[in-house]
Amino acid sequence: MAAKRGAEEEVVVVMQEMGGGATAVVEEQEEEAHPYAFHVSGPRNVARPNWRDLINSSWKDANYKRSVIACFIQAVYLLELDRQENRTVENALAPKWWMTFKYKLTQTLIDERDGSIFGAVLEWDQSAALADFVLIRPSGAPKAVLVLRGTLLKGPTIRRDIEDDLRFLAWESLKGSVRFKGAFEALKAVAERYGSSNVCIAGHSLGAGFALQVGKALAKEGIYVDAHLFNPPSVSLAMSLRNIGEKAGFAWKRLKSMLPSSSEPQASGDDGIKDNSLGLKNWLGHIYGEKASVGLKQWVPHLYVNNSDYICCHYTDPDGTEENDADKENVGPSNGQVAAKLFVMSKGKQKFLEAHGLEQWWSDDLDLQLALNKSKLISRQLKSLYSLPATQVQRRPR
Repeated sequence: MAAKRGAEEEVVVVMQEMGGGATAVVEEQEEEAHPYAFHVSGPRNVARPNWRDLINSSWKDANYKRSVIACFIQAVYLLELDRQENRTVENALAPKWWMTFKYKLTQTLIDERDGSIFGAVLEWDQSAALADFVLIRPSGAPKAVLVLRGTLLKGPTIRRDIEDDLRFLAWESLKGSVRFKGAFEALKAVAERYGSSNVCIAGHSLGAGFALQVGKALAKEGIYVDAHLFNPPSVSLAMSLRNIGEKAGFAWKRLKSMLPSSSEPQASGDDGIKDNSLGLKNWLGHIYGEKASVGLKQWVPHLYVNNSDYICCHYTDPDGTEENDADKENVGPSNGQVAAKLFVMSKGKQKFLEAHGLEQWWSDDLDLQLALNKSKLISRQLKSLYSLPATQVQRRPR
């Protein structure tokens, strides 16, 4: 009996010793099966960089570029989730989303209000690329990418995220946020270090709103970087009030045109003033060597929207044709120039969470169409790049 009891105790001890290892294995398996793990929810048919990219770079493929940049944005969401869930270097989810494509994390952007991570700078990792015989950076691959996440509905950061959401909703501007300043300084720094043609900015949802306004602010300084904006916000109270005002103003003009006028020469004079104003802009453009539209020519952001997403769907609204372009302040570019490349998801009716999600932009069955219409909202948001700055108008050529 004693021998039997001793054998049983030995078995128990062995099982207890194995228990720790078994628990570790289970935890590792759970980690590998995490829904946000790269091999679980990442792109299936996006190749990793290899020696073939030296001959024909995958980065020259617009679909590849869009998919990889969307993965980089996903990495920023996961950086913040890793922080909140106290993940270590060994079990962090975020790194796989950039290491797979031979990039490395060089800077995280921290919101000083709550300590959350809202953005990151990823740079080409030449040492990692050499391990796969990629001797040089593939053509079209940016040296640095500034990526910005959107709203994360988790306790530690939701307050500040919603605060910036409301800021945009009320004012259609994010310049008052500490995140705008941090993103602007980070983008300007990498653009000066590597050259603007080698730098890209990207964001999703609220992050796309920041990316658009940061990129626009930098373009005003003559620094034009590639921009990719996924599900950018298009709804704001300021925009709604402006639309009401525009419609009221148009209705008043139509009403005045139907009323008999006692001063026809004056009316024609008003038209003449408008025409002269437009001619003055063209004249100034010739004098200053097209400086008036240089920002427009060199900064063309890429916008990716889904019509089933009520947050970004208004970007597909075309410019109204009822008014004369000479009467509109938000006149877009002319002479074949493009204000932005607007890509629209055409997959039929979708639920909001699916239509606003980031994962759709690297999915295999993605059906994108390049919108040919002139977007009223894009023209409005970029109109300051169309007009000649006041300092240039006042300064005479020598």
